[in-house]
Amino acid sequence: MDRRCKFWLPKKNRFCANAPLQESEFCGNHKPGWEQLRIPCPIDPSHSILRENLDAHVKRCPLQKQVHQLQMQPFYKKGVNGGRDEDSSELITSDKVEEHPSSKFTKSCSESSDISSEMKRNAIYKMSVPEFTELLTKIKSIHTSITSSMQDSYAIPEACSIWIKTQVDRKLPFQEKHILQQASILGNLEAFGILQRPMDLIDPESEVHLCSDDSSRDKIGSPAVVEFGAGRGYLTHMLVDCYGIKKVFLVERKSYKLKADRSLRQKERMTIERLRIDIEDLNLNAIASLSGIPYLAIGKHLCGPATDLTLRCCLPEQYSQSKVSGLSINCNLKGIALATCCHHLCQWKHYINKRFLSSLAITKEEFHAITWFTSWAVDADHGSNLSESVDWGLHLCDIKVNESGVGVNRVEEIVRNMKAVDRAVLGFVCKEIIDVGRLMWLKDYGLEAQLVKYVPSNISPENHLMLAKCSNHL
Repeated sequence: MDRRCKFWLPKKNRFCANAPLQESEFCGNHKPGWEQLRIPCPIDPSHSILRENLDAHVKRCPLQKQVHQLQMQPFYKKGVNGGRDEDSSELITSDKVEEHPSSKFTKSCSESSDISSEMKRNAIYKMSVPEFTELLTKIKSIHTSITSSMQDSYAIPEACSIWIKTQVDRKLPFQEKHILQQASILGNLEAFGILQRPMDLIDPESEVHLCSDDSSRDKIGSPAVVEFGAGRGYLTHMLVDCYGIKKVFLVERKSYKLKADRSLRQKERMTIERLRIDIEDLNLNAIASLSGIPYLAIGKHLCGPATDLTLRCCLPEQYSQSKVSGLSINCNLKGIALATCCHHLCQWKHYINKRFLSSLAITKEEFHAITWFTSWAVDADHGSNLSESVDWGLHLCDIKVNESGVGVNRVEEIVRNMKAVDRAVLGFVCKEIIDVGRLMWLKDYGLEAQLVKYVPSNISPENHLMLAKCSNHL
C-alpha cells in the first residue's frame, strides 16, 4: 500500500492523501514547523506557499494565466463599479448633522476600507450603554420616518408551471424552495410590466417581449438578459424555458460545477456567454455582443455589496450626471430585478446611496453597526412573518443604565440577553433601511422602482426584491 501523509483532516474525516516526504511521515504541506515558513499566495490567497518558493510559484500559479486573460478583455476595468470611501461629512454640510456620541466607536475600524463582521461586533461591544440605546432609538425613529408600504408579492406566474410541476429535465439539480423563489422573481417582473407572457404558454420556445416599443425591438433583434452573481445560472434557465429568451449573459466570479450552461447551449438559436469576472470590475458597455441590444438585469441573492456594484454597473454615475444636465442618454437597460441578500457584508465604500444615509444623520460607523444587526434577521423561527411585526420588542425602557458599569461587558450582556424575536425584528428593520436607500437611489435616477417581499419569510428570510424599469426617454 502506498505511503500516505499522517496529517488528519477533520473536515474530511480522513488522513491527507498526499505522499509524505522522504524520511518524514508528512507531506510538504503538513510537515510540522513548516506552517511558520508558509505565506499566502499573492495571486490566490486560498492557498499558501513556502516563502523561499514565492518567485517561482508566481510564474506558474494556475490563477496567474486566468488573471492575465481577464485583464486583456475589453470589458475589464479594475474597480470601475467599486464606489468611493468618502465620509458623510463630504456629502452634506456640517450644520445639518451634529456629531453623534457613537462617532468615536469603530475609530480603528474606520481606517480600513474593508470592515469584517468581527470588527463590527467588537466596535459595538465597545460602546457605552447610553450610546448603544441611543443608536437603537435612532434606528427605530429612522425606520418609522422612511417606512413605505412594502407589499407582500408572492407571485407564481402560469408561465412557470412547467418548472413548478417539475416537467423539466429531472437531472437538473434544483430544490423546491429555489424554484419558488425564482418563479416569484419572474412573476414580479411580469406583474411590474417588465416582461410580457408568451403568446402560447404551452410552447416554451415562444419569444418574450420586454416592455418597449415593438418597432424598435424589431430593428435591434431579440432582447438579452444579464444575470449578475449567476452562480450555476438556474434563474436564467427558468427565464429561458418559460419566457423564450434567446440571448443571455451570466456574470459570476467563481467557478461552479453542475451549471445550467450545458443545458442552455442545447436549446435552438440560444446564445449564452459566461463572464467569469467580479462585478466590481465589469464595464458592461464594453461587451461588444451586448452593444445596442435592450437587456434586463436580474440577480438572485446578490450578497452584500454585490447589489450596489450591480446598480453601478447597469447605471454608471456618469449617466446620472448627464441626466441632471439635461442631456439625452442612450440607455439600453429596460428593467432590473435584484433579490438582495447578506446585508451584514455591506461596506460603506460600496454602498450606492451614502447621500441618503447622510440626510438621515447616519454616520459611516453607524452604517457598519446597522449592517451587523441585519445578520439577526435569520436568528428566529420564521413560521410567522417577523418582518411585519409592529411592536419592536426592543424594550429600551427596561435597560437600566448604570454609569459605574458602562463598558464592553455591559453592551455585550444586553445583546446576549435580547430575545431572539427582538433581535430578528431589529435585523429586518436594518435590512429595510439599507434597501430603501437603494430604492431611493433608483428613483432619484429617474426610474420607476419598488421594493417588495417576493416570498414568505418561512421560505427565505432574505425576501426583498428590488424592481425598476426605465422610461423610453432615458
